[in-house]
Amino acid sequence: MAHNVLGEELASCGTEPMTGFYRNGCCDTGSEDSGVHTVCAQVTAEFLQFSAAAGNDLSTPRPEYGFPGLTPGERWCLCAQRWAEAHAAGVAPPVVLEATHARTLEWVDLADLRRHAVPQP
Repeated sequence: MAHNVLGEELASCGTEPMTGFYRNGCCDTGSEDSGVHTVCAQVTAEFLQFSAAAGNDLSTPRPEYGFPGLTPGERWCLCAQRWAEAHAAGVAPPVVLEATHARTLEWVDLADLRRHAVPQP
């Protein structure tokens, strides 16, 4: 069982669009996930622009890969290192702590994730 950054069972990040390295809706990871797609983020326009400028355009649909392209407000499993880079640049998107894999803590402090947490109802 995978755990989140809070030490609890990893929750689903989202299925519309279907996210996760394994395309199962969870930000789970394994040895084949060299990008470590563990941060469940609610993407923003600023982050999408930042990511595109860094060479990873997440806005443009890529049907050949089954990728619909993201729009602000959608949830997506981001690479932990990319989120850390966005944080350093001041454009980190909000994160869903319950759906962010514990392995993220190898790159990002929990305090920083908490400051960017999506408010829970």
